[in-house]
Amino acid sequence: MYEYDIERYLNVRSAFGAAFRADGSISFRMDTTGTPQLWTIEEPGGWPTQRTFYDERITFASPAPDRMETIFGMDEGGNERQGLFLLDDVGRITELTPPDAKHRWGGWSHDGERFAFASNRREQSVFDIYVQDRDTTEPERVLEGDGWLSIAGWSPDDSRVLVHESRSNFDSDICVLEIETGELTSLTDHEDDVRYQSLSWGPDGESVYCCSDRESDTLALVRLDAETGAFSTVDSGGSWNIDGVAIDQETGRCVYSRNVDGYTELTVGDLTGDAEIELFSTPDLPRGVAGGVSFEEGAERFAITVTADTVNANVYVVDVETGDAERWTEAPTAGIPESTFVAAELIHYETFDERNIPGYLSIPPSNTADEYPVIVDIHGGPESQRRPSYSPTKQYFLNHGYAVFEPNVRGSTGYGRAYAALDDVEKRMNSVADLEAAAAWLTEHPRIDGDRLIAKGGSYGGFMVLAALTEYPDRWAAGIDIVGIANFVTFLENTGSWRRALREAEYGSLEDDRELLESISPIHAADRINAPLFVLHGANDPRVPVAEAEQIAERAAGAGVPVRTLIFEDEGHGFSKLDNRIEAYTEIVSFLDEHV
Repeated sequence: MYEYDIERYLNVRSAFGAAFRADGSISFRMDTTGTPQLWTIEEPGGWPTQRTFYDERITFASPAPDRMETIFGMDEGGNERQGLFLLDDVGRITELTPPDAKHRWGGWSHDGERFAFASNRREQSVFDIYVQDRDTTEPERVLEGDGWLSIAGWSPDDSRVLVHESRSNFDSDICVLEIETGELTSLTDHEDDVRYQSLSWGPDGESVYCCSDRESDTLALVRLDAETGAFSTVDSGGSWNIDGVAIDQETGRCVYSRNVDGYTELTVGDLTGDAEIELFSTPDLPRGVAGGVSFEEGAERFAITVTADTVNANVYVVDVETGDAERWTEAPTAGIPESTFVAAELIHYETFDERNIPGYLSIPPSNTADEYPVIVDIHGGPESQRRPSYSPTKQYFLNHGYAVFEPNVRGSTGYGRAYAALDDVEKRMNSVADLEAAAAWLTEHPRIDGDRLIAKGGSYGGFMVLAALTEYPDRWAAGIDIVGIANFVTFLENTGSWRRALREAEYGSLEDDRELLESISPIHAADRINAPLFVLHGANDPRVPVAEAEQIAERAAGAGVPVRTLIFEDEGHGFSKLDNRIEAYTEIVSFLDEHV
């Protein structure tokens, strides 16, 4: 089989984030230039038009409901201080917000005259709610917050907005804010941790629909009365999470997604009562991961982004009543035949406490009995989930003779609240034991070379790499730590103040759990690392500061470990620029060629 180089794979493009515009065309983001920019397209398979031309990534785009205008977000060098910008119908761009704060988009009013957002411009550690007229640059602060607030949309009559408050990724509340009076009505006061996510107003403005685990281990589709908070279940989801819902407020048509072992299953229907849905169709889409629903006016169709192991991300448009789907964008695959892309196999392996851990195993397409080195690629979060979506780097490694295994160790989302809590605070190292069990399972696999296991991960996954190398040093042939946590104490001390409380809810607090945090930090066991280590980071990372990379590289090198370090001065928490991604993965490939 022909081998393509890493630059070729990194030029496989993605089209995503679709939204219908007022004239029926679609806006979306695509990374043709190397970083995601704003594009539009007028018909399926048509020639797209590029609308923004920056070196920095466009983080979201929201077309106005009644004009050919769009508000989009952009940060600088990965610093996550997202600003808001208005693109008008003749291509002029106006900066709407200052560059020294984070701005979380909250949506256009239905008449297109105002928009809402949350921002920490008053104080870095908290978010306030603002409403701004489209023709001004001076917003009105309508709610002063004391935590992590965001906005989930305007009511049908534009008099209220939904406010979402997060205390952790598994503990949140919903309030209704009256814009004119500032009156705040809580819908979800509770004592136990409960998730409320993917909020949407009902078509009458008297109800709110969302996904919640208030009465179950997994997320269900639920309805809340917008005045009293009275709660009812619309669809329990069975044993799987319902992880997203979109409702057209004019028609009551809705689309919601069920996460079945990582694969998306969509339900399309019509709200016929407070807690009833008339089912319409099952969309004819590739089996993989789908999301980001945008209804056109009249809700006869909706746009959605779809990706799968063997399908790079593209925008599809679905007929609501028939389920017929048409691909609108043709994000190129850099001339690499799609037939060469390899699909993963969903497997489950047993860990130390007889629990079955899910994961995806991909093996190079070969008829020989070769035993392959394997990259164990660990997701970040930890409240995240590896799912069957397209990855150019994974396909590169498969093309070059590496197997890839992607485990969803305990603490991952997608399998219920109890499973996600199995690694909290004092149980942290149990997830690392799941990684050791994965290594043992792979060693016994007939197509895997057990002497050539590579640990790779980013962010929290970077911590998992370092923990695997220090806790089970004889298992691993190499480690690749990308923007990872080496020391939980210094990480929590230096991470962005707006997110410290959220992270302490997961890892433990500096005040109460410092001794525990010290004991599980790989930095204090760096002398146990046997495997060569490659550490990569962005200098502007506001989540995991670059000092985490610097200290583990220094400590491991001092212990005699072969260490390679690569720091990007114009990146943050991950690598968004094509040139940097090419350099990073070229160096990773060189590192693996040398040591594995």
